[in-house]
Amino acid sequence: MSYNASINVSQDALVVKPEHRYGSKGLVLPQDSEENRGSLGAQSSTSVVDQVRTPPEDAGVTSSSTICPAPVCRQFWKAGSYSDELSSKSQQPSMQSGKNYLHVHPMFLHSNATSHKWAFGAVAELLDNAVDEIQNGATFVIVDKTTNPKDGTTALLVQDDGGGMDPQAMRHCMGFGFSDKKSDSAIGRYGNGFKTSTMRLGADVIVFSRHYKNQTWTQSIGLLSYTYLTRTGHDRIVVPILDYEYKASTSQFVTLQDREHFISNLSILLEWSPFSTEAELLQQFDNVGSHGTKVIIYNLWLNSDAKLELDFDSDAEDILIEGNIKKTGCKIMNDHIATRFSYSLRVYLSILYLRIPETFKILLRGKVVEHHNVADDLKHQQYILYKPQAAGHEEAEVVTTIGFLKEAPKVNLCGFCVYHKNRLIMPFWQVVSYSNSRGRGVVGALEANFVEPTHNKQDFEKTVLLQKLEKRLKEMTVEYWNCHSVLIGYRDLKKRRPTAPQNLQPGGRTNVNMFQNNSAGDSGRQTINPPPGFPGVFHNANLASLPRGSSEPVVLEKRKEHPDLVASAASKRKVGNDGFSVPGHIRVEQFVQGSATRSQDSETTKLMDENKKLRAKCLDHKVRSQNLEIKAMNLRSEVEKVKSEYERLMEELQALGKVKEERSRNVNT
Repeated sequence: MSYNASINVSQDALVVKPEHRYGSKGLVLPQDSEENRGSLGAQSSTSVVDQVRTPPEDAGVTSSSTICPAPVCRQFWKAGSYSDELSSKSQQPSMQSGKNYLHVHPMFLHSNATSHKWAFGAVAELLDNAVDEIQNGATFVIVDKTTNPKDGTTALLVQDDGGGMDPQAMRHCMGFGFSDKKSDSAIGRYGNGFKTSTMRLGADVIVFSRHYKNQTWTQSIGLLSYTYLTRTGHDRIVVPILDYEYKASTSQFVTLQDREHFISNLSILLEWSPFSTEAELLQQFDNVGSHGTKVIIYNLWLNSDAKLELDFDSDAEDILIEGNIKKTGCKIMNDHIATRFSYSLRVYLSILYLRIPETFKILLRGKVVEHHNVADDLKHQQYILYKPQAAGHEEAEVVTTIGFLKEAPKVNLCGFCVYHKNRLIMPFWQVVSYSNSRGRGVVGALEANFVEPTHNKQDFEKTVLLQKLEKRLKEMTVEYWNCHSVLIGYRDLKKRRPTAPQNLQPGGRTNVNMFQNNSAGDSGRQTINPPPGFPGVFHNANLASLPRGSSEPVVLEKRKEHPDLVASAASKRKVGNDGFSVPGHIRVEQFVQGSATRSQDSETTKLMDENKKLRAKCLDHKVRSQNLEIKAMNLRSEVEKVKSEYERLMEELQALGKVKEERSRNVNT
């Protein structure tokens, strides 16, 4: 199939009714019709722009400006000021036939984008759109640096090979509140992410999308330009869009708009986009393929130091946020993923999704981003089943993986990575403020689909379920720490040191009754009560043999943890010539027995680790089994529907057959 860069604008193209009358100064006259609304507030299915400049006389439109103008202010947090002087020159909302029409003011583009406090959160929104296209065959998404050909400035490129957008989907993408993502696995929901994310990263964005469905091949180009709206003083959002459809008869893409409408939109695109001719616009589809979407964000925002907020130069394989780099005196802390994700896009994207199909790749600056599972960084893992409830009803089952970071106790980090529908919402959410080191180094990961994320997908809605989740995670952290902190060298604070005055009677005798009481007491609290979901196999004897951070005497520690040995030592004390008992000494055999006990403890620890792994597999199989049962139910339901439809069609076919027989009989007679 050949591709012709010149666009056929003959009468074969779909004709769209002209929607505006143009004044001598190039602005639309105050005359609108109810059915023809170009602003995104109205969302007409055929209109593209609401206010445009006077179209040129011929179809060979080129840009009237060689340089794409930059926005009035290049710092995002200061770009919300809108010039009243410019706005007063534009059209005011008109009232016709007694009806008022409301429009979305351009200032809303900026205020809407302020929901993203963090630039990487905006980038993640664009990747979510690509990941949602996996079900439509997407195999990659590219995030890279590109250049504005008009002025040579840096721009951001995000491109995927998903299903692309047809003309209607393009308008929904540029509009507000439209979302056709009905799948339970889809990340997008509100129909607002594209606008907030692109306007948070730069002042302007141009979109190229190609779509193929039902033997129809279309491609569309749309421009959302805050610069254009502010510099021309518009009081409503105007989005010029060009639509093309492939004609097999001519092997060309032809425009779907009437000539006047097409030229009007094209003139705006060439003046305010990075491309000066129509041919340059169409060349952007050359590497899109048969379907896919390319997003170019230009006039990127600057930080307070007048530098690009996104740093493309410090690392050729990464995109950084310079202001977020915070170094400490600890190299382990500086290099850890929990610290680096806030300023390194590559690190953040590596943990952004809980699961990524092997057939899908994220390419950042030309290099594949390696997927990273936070749970793989943990030692002494536990798997805790949590069943949140609301109004007496069970909402879901959540398996939380919790453990110590492999670098613990050398790192001062803790928190939970909370995902929603496979997407990371809250990275390393710190639910406890650890005092006296309690909770230090404890990290977990879970997928909480029973709570809803906020619009910027960087937090959750503050609901009762979220409060319950936070409370439960606090409990998990404290319970895990109390049971497992000794495994990484912390002292067990629950154990009390025996004191010499209580052990000895006057005259140097050992108080045998005291040992017996201690023995009975220890047997009563031999096993530590584990938290919910933890294996109940921890014993005080095991804990005593593990490495400890305290300097307690070994003999005293053994006496406390092994009361039988202590009692045996007391019963075998030496007896003097005067018949009085004197304190005895623990025999060598008892130390050998202690070594054997430590060996048994080591075997017990290995068995515990195996038990943990088996429990994890069991929980995983349980979750998978439930998911398969749900899928089976859905498939059975679909089969029943298909059967019903088949029976209905067969009945209609039989009825038609009878009608045909009767007609043939009537003809014969």
